[in-house]
Amino acid sequence: MNLKFRKKPVVIEAFQMTKDRRASNADWPEWMHRAWQLDRETPGSLYPTEEGTGDGLLSIGTLEGPHLVSWGDWIIQGVKGELYPCKPDIFEATYEAA
Repeated sequence: MNLKFRKKPVVIEAFQMTKDRRASNADWPEWMHRAWQLDRETPGSLYPTEEGTGDGLLSIGTLEGPHLVSWGDWIIQGVKGELYPCKPDIFEATYEAA
């Protein structure tokens, strides 16, 4: 029985979130702007983690619940349009520029 598998090569879109990029959304890709317009905590949404705190941290709504986006994390749009955060070291080990 084979227990080893290789990830299929797919192209994803990703955006690294920094404090500067959070302060101004001018560089955000269109799919992040669309996610920002969704209701808070719905799957695929992007929203302030704590309403009214002004700390700038973001969360992503997923089927499993909210996922925190830390500074430096990559926000990935998957093959089905889903969003999820990825730590920089995991991103670097998993992805390369297409």
